[in-house]
Amino acid sequence: MSTIILVDDQPIANFITRKLLEIEGYNKDVLDFTNPEKALAYLENKQDTLIFLDLNMPEMNGFEFLDYLKAKGHQHRIIILTSSTSAIDRKKAKEYSSVIEYVEKPLNKSKFAQLKPLLQQS
Repeated sequence: MSTIILVDDQPIANFITRKLLEIEGYNKDVLDFTNPEKALAYLENKQDTLIFLDLNMPEMNGFEFLDYLKAKGHQHRIIILTSSTSAIDRKKAKEYSSVIEYVEKPLNKSKFAQLKPLLQQS
């Protein structure tokens, strides 16, 4: 599996995702960022990383993050992990070829189990 990046301005959300990854046996190469701009700086020279991305962040929202990656030609696989229940956000996320899944928070064991096949592709 490749590196997994967690991008959420709420440290507790990153903590929960990391713990669920550990419970499922994935305990290496997980990096978390509470600042999306720092995550983008890290990803600058990376390709094909699996990213868990929040949509609602103060510095830069998830769609701005996706637009930046698209403009740079990055080929990352992205799981949107958000509190947004908006059908508009869900539809907009599907417009990005890099988005492979849209999951509403809170992430739990049941929802995480559905993501397992996507993690195995990493």
